Amino acid sequence: MSKIDARGLQCPQPVIMIKKALEQIESGEIIAIVDNSTAKENVSRLAANMNYHHEIEEKEGCYYIKIIKAGASSVETQNNDFVIVITSDRLGAGDAELGQLLMKTYTYTLNETKPYPKAILFINSGVKLVVEGSEALENIQKLGEKNIEIISCGTCLDFYKIKDKHMAGVVGNMYTIVEYMNNASKVINIC
Repeated sequence: MSKIDARGLQCPQPVIMIKKALEQIESGEIIAIVDNSTAKENVSRLAANMNYHHEIEEKEGCYYIKIIKAGASSVETQNNDFVIVITSDRLGAGDAELGQLLMKTYTYTLNETKPYPKAILFINSGVKLVVEGSEALENIQKLGEKNIEIISCGTCLDFYKIKDKHMAGVVGNMYTIVEYMNNASKVINIC
Protein backbone atom coordinates (compact mmCIF):
# COMPACT_ATOMS: atom_id res chain seq x y z
CA MET A 1 0.00 0.00 0.00
CA SER A 2 1.29 3.47 -0.83
CA LYS A 3 0.12 6.91 0.26
CA ILE A 4 -0.24 9.84 -2.10
CA ASP A 5 -0.39 13.14 -0.24
CA ALA A 6 -2.16 15.60 -2.52
CA ARG A 7 -3.10 18.15 0.12
CA GLY A 8 -2.79 21.76 -0.96
CA LEU A 9 -2.61 20.96 -4.67
CA GLN A 10 -4.82 22.67 -7.22
CA CYS A 11 -7.05 20.92 -9.72
CA PRO A 12 -6.21 18.73 -11.66
CA GLN A 13 -2.93 17.83 -9.89
CA PRO A 14 -4.39 15.47 -7.24
CA VAL A 15 -6.16 13.37 -9.87
CA ILE A 16 -3.09 13.27 -12.10
CA MET A 17 -0.81 12.20 -9.24
CA ILE A 18 -3.17 9.42 -8.19
CA LYS A 19 -3.75 8.22 -11.75
CA LYS A 20 0.02 7.97 -12.30
CA ALA A 21 0.41 6.03 -9.04
CA LEU A 22 -2.34 3.62 -10.12
CA GLU A 23 -0.67 3.13 -13.50
CA GLN A 24 2.58 2.14 -11.77
CA ILE A 25 1.08 -0.82 -9.92
CA GLU A 26 -0.45 -3.99 -11.31
CA SER A 27 -2.67 -4.43 -8.28
CA GLY A 28 -2.81 -3.21 -4.71
CA GLU A 29 -4.05 -0.33 -2.60
CA ILE A 30 -3.34 3.38 -2.71
CA ILE A 31 -4.40 5.84 -0.06
CA ALA A 32 -4.97 9.30 -1.51
CA ILE A 33 -5.01 12.19 0.95
CA VAL A 34 -6.78 15.38 -0.14
CA ASP A 35 -7.91 18.42 1.79
CA ASN A 36 -11.01 19.64 -0.02
CA SER A 37 -14.32 18.23 -1.17
CA THR A 38 -13.71 19.01 -4.86
CA ALA A 39 -10.51 16.94 -4.88
CA LYS A 40 -12.33 14.20 -2.95
CA GLU A 41 -15.08 14.08 -5.57
CA ASN A 42 -12.63 14.17 -8.49
CA VAL A 43 -10.47 11.36 -7.09
CA SER A 44 -13.56 9.30 -6.29
CA ARG A 45 -14.84 9.82 -9.83
CA LEU A 46 -11.46 8.74 -11.22
CA ALA A 47 -11.59 5.51 -9.23
CA ALA A 48 -15.18 4.84 -10.27
CA ASN A 49 -14.47 5.58 -13.95
CA MET A 50 -11.55 3.15 -13.86
CA ASN A 51 -13.77 0.52 -12.19
CA TYR A 52 -11.71 0.41 -8.99
CA HIS A 53 -13.29 -0.04 -5.59
CA HIS A 54 -12.76 2.96 -3.31
CA GLU A 55 -13.64 3.98 0.23
CA ILE A 56 -13.55 7.45 1.78
CA GLU A 57 -12.73 8.32 5.38
CA GLU A 58 -12.72 11.86 6.75
CA LYS A 59 -10.15 12.65 9.47
CA GLU A 60 -9.08 16.01 10.84
CA GLY A 61 -10.42 18.01 7.90
CA CYS A 62 -8.84 15.75 5.26
CA TYR A 63 -10.20 12.96 3.12
CA TYR A 64 -8.42 9.62 2.96
CA ILE A 65 -9.51 7.76 -0.15
CA LYS A 66 -8.50 4.11 -0.31
CA ILE A 67 -8.43 2.86 -3.90
CA ILE A 68 -8.16 -0.86 -4.52
CA LYS A 69 -6.78 -1.90 -7.89
CA ALA A 70 -7.37 -5.57 -8.63
CA GLY A 71 -6.17 -5.52 -12.26
CA ALA A 72 -6.25 -3.52 -15.48
CA SER A 73 -9.05 -1.02 -15.83
CA SER A 74 -11.20 -0.66 -18.92
CA VAL A 75 -9.79 2.85 -19.35
CA GLU A 76 -6.26 1.52 -19.74
CA THR A 77 -7.24 -0.70 -22.66
CA GLN A 78 -8.72 2.07 -24.80
CA ASN A 79 -7.00 2.94 -28.08
CA ASN A 80 -6.02 6.32 -29.43
CA ASP A 81 -8.04 6.28 -32.65
CA PHE A 82 -9.47 9.73 -32.00
CA VAL A 83 -8.52 13.32 -32.78
CA ILE A 84 -9.03 16.57 -30.97
CA VAL A 85 -9.90 19.73 -32.88
CA ILE A 86 -9.10 22.99 -31.07
CA THR A 87 -10.85 25.98 -32.64
CA SER A 88 -10.07 28.72 -30.12
CA ASP A 89 -7.19 30.02 -28.05
CA ARG A 90 -9.42 29.91 -24.98
CA LEU A 91 -11.71 27.28 -23.50
CA GLY A 92 -15.38 28.15 -23.22
CA ALA A 93 -17.30 31.39 -23.42
CA GLY A 94 -17.11 34.14 -20.84
CA ASP A 95 -14.09 35.83 -19.34
CA ALA A 96 -11.10 35.80 -21.73
CA GLU A 97 -8.48 35.49 -18.98
CA LEU A 98 -10.28 32.54 -17.40
CA GLY A 99 -10.70 30.93 -20.83
CA GLN A 100 -6.96 31.16 -21.49
CA LEU A 101 -6.16 29.71 -18.06
CA LEU A 102 -8.59 26.84 -18.68
CA MET A 103 -7.00 26.12 -22.09
CA LYS A 104 -3.53 26.03 -20.54
CA THR A 105 -4.84 23.63 -17.86
CA TYR A 106 -6.58 21.53 -20.52
CA THR A 107 -3.39 21.10 -22.56
CA TYR A 108 -1.44 20.26 -19.40
CA THR A 109 -4.02 17.66 -18.41
CA LEU A 110 -3.95 16.10 -21.91
CA ASN A 111 -0.26 15.36 -21.27
CA GLU A 112 -1.12 13.53 -18.08
CA THR A 113 -4.14 11.54 -19.27
CA LYS A 114 -4.26 8.42 -21.39
CA PRO A 115 -5.20 7.38 -23.92
CA TYR A 116 -3.53 10.09 -25.97
CA PRO A 117 -5.23 11.26 -29.14
CA LYS A 118 -3.81 10.32 -32.52
CA ALA A 119 -3.69 13.99 -33.50
CA ILE A 120 -4.55 17.47 -32.28
CA LEU A 121 -5.73 19.80 -35.03
CA PHE A 122 -5.59 23.58 -34.52
CA ILE A 123 -7.87 25.80 -36.60
CA ASN A 124 -9.17 29.36 -36.46
CA SER A 125 -7.84 31.19 -33.36
CA GLY A 126 -6.75 27.83 -31.94
CA VAL A 127 -3.54 28.31 -33.95
CA LYS A 128 -2.57 31.06 -31.48
CA LEU A 129 -1.78 28.26 -29.02
CA VAL A 130 1.06 26.81 -31.14
CA VAL A 131 3.06 30.00 -31.59
CA GLU A 132 5.80 31.79 -29.69
CA GLY A 133 4.42 33.51 -26.60
CA SER A 134 1.51 31.13 -26.06
CA GLU A 135 1.10 30.07 -22.44
CA ALA A 136 0.02 26.61 -23.64
CA LEU A 137 2.93 26.16 -26.07
CA GLU A 138 5.15 24.10 -23.75
CA ASN A 139 2.29 21.69 -23.01
CA ILE A 140 1.54 21.31 -26.73
CA GLN A 141 5.20 20.71 -27.58
CA LYS A 142 5.31 17.96 -24.93
CA LEU A 143 2.27 16.35 -26.55
CA GLY A 144 4.14 16.34 -29.85
CA GLU A 145 7.05 14.56 -28.15
CA LYS A 146 4.61 11.74 -27.30
CA ASN A 147 4.08 10.96 -31.00
CA ILE A 148 0.81 12.87 -31.15
CA GLU A 149 0.44 14.63 -34.49
CA ILE A 150 0.19 18.40 -33.96
CA ILE A 151 -1.23 20.00 -37.10
CA SER A 152 -2.02 23.69 -37.51
CA CYS A 153 -4.10 25.25 -40.27
CA GLY A 154 -1.77 27.21 -42.56
CA THR A 155 -4.56 29.48 -43.78
CA CYS A 156 -5.37 30.37 -40.17
CA LEU A 157 -1.72 31.10 -39.32
CA ASP A 158 -1.55 33.35 -42.41
CA PHE A 159 -4.82 35.09 -41.52
CA TYR A 160 -3.52 36.01 -38.04
CA LYS A 161 -0.07 36.83 -39.54
CA ILE A 162 1.70 34.50 -37.10
CA LYS A 163 3.04 31.76 -39.38
CA ASP A 164 6.62 32.91 -38.71
CA LYS A 165 6.07 32.31 -34.96
CA HIS A 166 4.78 28.73 -35.36
CA MET A 167 6.64 26.47 -32.89
CA ALA A 168 4.77 23.18 -32.48
CA GLY A 169 4.08 20.37 -34.91
CA VAL A 170 3.56 20.98 -38.61
CA VAL A 171 1.65 23.44 -40.73
CA GLY A 172 -1.09 21.63 -42.59
CA ASN A 173 -4.01 22.43 -44.84
CA MET A 174 -7.73 21.85 -44.73
CA TYR A 175 -7.44 18.66 -46.78
CA THR A 176 -5.11 17.14 -44.16
CA ILE A 177 -7.35 18.29 -41.33
CA VAL A 178 -10.49 16.84 -42.95
CA GLU A 179 -8.64 13.60 -43.71
CA TYR A 180 -7.67 13.16 -40.03
CA MET A 181 -11.23 13.92 -38.93
CA ASN A 182 -12.80 11.53 -41.44
CA ASN A 183 -10.47 8.66 -40.57
CA ALA A 184 -10.82 8.94 -36.80
CA SER A 185 -13.27 6.80 -34.87
CA LYS A 186 -14.12 9.87 -32.77
CA VAL A 187 -13.57 13.64 -33.12
CA ILE A 188 -13.56 15.81 -30.01
CA ASN A 189 -14.18 19.50 -30.68
CA ILE A 190 -12.73 21.96 -28.15
CA CYS A 191 -13.97 25.52 -28.51
